[in-house]
Amino acid sequence: MIRAIEKQNVVDEVYDQIKSHIITSKWKPGDKIPSENELCQMFNVSRISVRSAIQKLRGLGIITTHHGKGSFVSPSVNEVILNGFFPVMNLSEKEFLDMMEFRETIEFKCIDLAVQRADEQDIQEIGQALQKMLSNKDDYVKYSVHDYEFHFCVVKASKNDLFIKLMQAVKEPFSYYLEELNRVFGVSEDSLKGHIDQYEAIRTRDAQKAKELIEAGMKENRQKIQQLKNK
Repeated sequence: MIRAIEKQNVVDEVYDQIKSHIITSKWKPGDKIPSENELCQMFNVSRISVRSAIQKLRGLGIITTHHGKGSFVSPSVNEVILNGFFPVMNLSEKEFLDMMEFRETIEFKCIDLAVQRADEQDIQEIGQALQKMLSNKDDYVKYSVHDYEFHFCVVKASKNDLFIKLMQAVKEPFSYYLEELNRVFGVSEDSLKGHIDQYEAIRTRDAQKAKELIEAGMKENRQKIQQLKNK
């Protein structure tokens, strides 16, 4: 879940990783975060870098430190309005809604066709893309590349050349959309499980289940984005 840091600006990197764990609720309000020594080992950085990052988070009211007990995620972190803390979605509302409509029409139809037409190689390719996602769950950029690959493999399994060409034509905006979601909200366990369940639904020829899973994921993303707008 935590990767060693090799970049020059280590304080900002430590800060960003701790912040990401809080935003994605891996560390929830009231949770005790690892000790300074543990964080030093996790990030492979000096104690000074860890202390500076913690101090920055403490100054924002995100972390509270109790002498002799350690540092904790602030119980009121979800109520804190911090423009510099909560990430900005670099995707307009129209771009987001356009992608929702695209997925609810083209992608859903491709799932119907994939369930009818997918052969063993198609299923294997979808599964391979899924494994790449799981292997890169700690790197949202690489994860997003294979996230697109997963959805593209489903479209390929439809055996409809026009849909395949259309998916290739929208690769850039579709990939950007996925990367922004994964950057802002992090690669959550729900996202991982959702893709695993989608794969199983397609493998077992259950189109309705696969579409319901995607629809549930999109609904959750809409709610998260609305929450960001209300901050």
